[in-house]
Amino acid sequence: MKDLSKIDPKHNIIIKGAKLHNLKNIDVVIPRNKFTVITGLSGSGKSSLAYDTLYAEGQRRYVESLSSYARQFMGKLNKPKVDYIKGISPAIAVEQKINTSNPRSTVGTKTEIYDYLKLLFARIGKTYSPKSNKIVKKDSTSDVVEYIINQKIKSKLLLLAPVDSSSTKTSMSKLDILKKQGFVRIFKNNSVLNIGDLENKEITDFKLVVDRLVVSKNEDFKSRVADSVELSFYEGDGICSVFNLDSKEETSFSNNFEMDEIKFIEPSVHLFSFNNPFGACKNCDGFGETIGIDEELVIPNKGLSVYDDAIAPWRGTGLRKYYMKLIDNADLFNFPIYKPYNQLSKDEIKILWDGNEHYGGINKFFKYLEKKNYKIQNRVLLSRYRGKTLCNECNGSRLRKEAYFVKIDDKNLPDILSMPIDKLSKFFKEINLNKTDKDVSSRILKEVNNRIDYLMNVGLSYLTLNRKANTLSGGETQRINLASSLGSSLVGSTYILDEPSIGLHSKDNDNLIKILKNLKDIGNTVIVVEHDEEIILSADHIVDIGPMAGTLGGEIVGEGNVKEILKTDTLTSRYLNKTERIEYPSSRRESNYFINVNGAKENNLQNITVKIPLGCLTMITGVSGSGKSTLVKKIIYPALLNYFRDYSHKPGKFNDVSGNLSKIKSVQFIDQNPIGRSSRSNPVTYLKVYDDIRNLYAKIPQSISKGFKSKFFSFNTDGGRCDECRGEGIIKIEMQFMADVELECDICKGKRFKDEITAIKYNGVSIDMLLNMTVDDSIQFFRKYNQSKIVSKLLPLQSVGLGYVSLGQSSNTLSGGEAQRIKLASFIGKGDQIEKTFFIFDEPTTGLHFHDVRKLLNTFDKLIRMGHSILVIEHNLDMISCADHIIDLGPEGGDKGGKIVAEGTPEEIIKIKKSYTGQYLKSKII
Repeated sequence: MKDLSKIDPKHNIIIKGAKLHNLKNIDVVIPRNKFTVITGLSGSGKSSLAYDTLYAEGQRRYVESLSSYARQFMGKLNKPKVDYIKGISPAIAVEQKINTSNPRSTVGTKTEIYDYLKLLFARIGKTYSPKSNKIVKKDSTSDVVEYIINQKIKSKLLLLAPVDSSSTKTSMSKLDILKKQGFVRIFKNNSVLNIGDLENKEITDFKLVVDRLVVSKNEDFKSRVADSVELSFYEGDGICSVFNLDSKEETSFSNNFEMDEIKFIEPSVHLFSFNNPFGACKNCDGFGETIGIDEELVIPNKGLSVYDDAIAPWRGTGLRKYYMKLIDNADLFNFPIYKPYNQLSKDEIKILWDGNEHYGGINKFFKYLEKKNYKIQNRVLLSRYRGKTLCNECNGSRLRKEAYFVKIDDKNLPDILSMPIDKLSKFFKEINLNKTDKDVSSRILKEVNNRIDYLMNVGLSYLTLNRKANTLSGGETQRINLASSLGSSLVGSTYILDEPSIGLHSKDNDNLIKILKNLKDIGNTVIVVEHDEEIILSADHIVDIGPMAGTLGGEIVGEGNVKEILKTDTLTSRYLNKTERIEYPSSRRESNYFINVNGAKENNLQNITVKIPLGCLTMITGVSGSGKSTLVKKIIYPALLNYFRDYSHKPGKFNDVSGNLSKIKSVQFIDQNPIGRSSRSNPVTYLKVYDDIRNLYAKIPQSISKGFKSKFFSFNTDGGRCDECRGEGIIKIEMQFMADVELECDICKGKRFKDEITAIKYNGVSIDMLLNMTVDDSIQFFRKYNQSKIVSKLLPLQSVGLGYVSLGQSSNTLSGGEAQRIKLASFIGKGDQIEKTFFIFDEPTTGLHFHDVRKLLNTFDKLIRMGHSILVIEHNLDMISCADHIIDLGPEGGDKGGKIVAEGTPEEIIKIKKSYTGQYLKSKII
């Protein structure tokens, strides 16, 4: 037992008696300004220590430091269950949750690079006329003065201002006004005329002679010219000209922002903001997409010709007449019905969609359906082919067209936003600017380059700044947050990160470790919850929590540097020192049945064809940004859904899907999104076992006597739930300038139910006590009282390594990996009831300790033995080593990826030198 009184809080964070959740009154010392990893089995208490204790206390102390006026709007934050914490600095949490559903949020806005780019374009952007491609600029008084004094000495010049005098009546009155103002002459047809000589004469389209000049180097001359130029601009509504009486040449100037008879908008920050009504595209309101008939759904296979049924809605017998009309009349306007759609010219595609006098067109067909949408079959047909389509006004940039005219080094803002980060880095480092623009933009460019470098260093060089934040994975989101934290250059803080290695290929781990150490070196304490072997071994200090998960965890089983941890006898140390390992199979499954995805070319995919064996465990691998998610999420999954007549997802660009599709009956994508829309969703409601639990409590004699039916034990309906928090157990307080704060409900004390409901007990356990039990404990409890139906529904959670999760744990507190495994458990629970399914997983090892990966592999093995097929996007080398078949994409990310680098068994992959995955996999295949 440590004597904490002798440890200096100036150099250490001292935690005494942490007992939140399953933590067993533990004492922990974490060195300040060091890189510490907290590891252990999933559910052992890592997050309880790092987030619910350390981060919560850091946030509470920050709020306590604010003025009493500010605190009155926030309420009192609850102190974590801990005796005391000393030496803690302000805490910043960087989590792996996909924490935004805002369709306006992008990589650029999250990293604040977009804010700097708006400022950059507003300050040094040059506007170019789309007609002449010349720079649009306002002529100032000094520009005109400089032009005049640079003419030959003694040159005779006229300073002219245009006069609005389109009609005779207007000109007569205008001349009268000018005469009264003291002007004497006008200019017309290269001649100077006296206003006094023009009385009662019809004259139009003339210019006012503001001044007659003889060029001189005299200072008084310069002062006089400046006054005259200002007067000329005033009289000419921003336009004036200089006529040289010697050469008969006229040079025009304008202090209006216009050129080629086009009035332009001067660059400003608002012009480049799609979140501002002024800068947003008027057609899509700054979203970049509109709802309409989707070409991708109408022509799903662009490799087909019109004759070969490229137009999907006209394939059925009921609508065949539209197809026949096009085929029969095609000769009348020379339409190539045998040419593949993707080879048609723009004019031919326009005719196909918009029609002509011989043929109505696809758009007219859909307009007819909209007109007759009172028929249900028409509404169904329309919904099948409607989707989010790229806005045809802004081409997805979200900005009004005027923003396109402003350029820096021949690039406009939409060009820059669509460049991959690695190309963007090169562009800004080699940017060609004049001295003035360099001076103006130096500070802005420094911030932009710093943030771009951080994104590169965390393995996100393949992303673009216009990538939507809600399309990022949990790992990508966290690394963007990490890059943003580095960009802010905060020091003296405690950074707490949750598995930053998620979604990162082993090749990119070195850069991530450098980033974490850099964060430490500038004066921060870095605490990482992590399972990755490389990151654990790179730490200055390791805290190992165990020995197992749930109620069997919550203890410090190892603490110290790497050498000290390797000497301990814990599950973590045994996997680190290789005395225990995940064994790969001695033989790989083989299959005679395959699914072929042909010609995938969405995003960076290079027209690849993949062959996926059925009844096997197949891994899609490759460096970050190589095209794995695009291939699986945008091609394979939606293509299979479409095959099963589910058109809810439109596939990206590919030719077709073929092979032994009849061997599978459905496709399921098990993603990392939350298991329910409401925070009241939890593992037992998702698995439908809570209905059985509520029915059990409703049958207790005490419930029957009080009239408490099953619904009274639900926190989703009124009756038994707490009226104050509406069954949430917490009250959420919106904080205007920081993250929302959740406080325990004062009425029910976090129990979610009214007192009369919590008084009902089944064998001494109330409903709120049961919901706080872990899956492991509840299985033992229900077994004891012969509730086999409930036990059978809970066992799948245990089998996927979630025995430590509480039955009633809110869905918004579950990690992406936990949510994914709960979904997997729901399918395992159905057993033989589900037909042969093609399962797709996105990094299922997220949040898993080495020991838990082994459990997950056993679950996969069980599914395959049941006749299912599994396709996994994965970076975890232990998992990859157990694959039957690997498809490795690369060789790099972004434009340098999208190709199949290697495919085959792990033994075949490790022989391919150009495969990064193969080279790193060698350490696992002995």
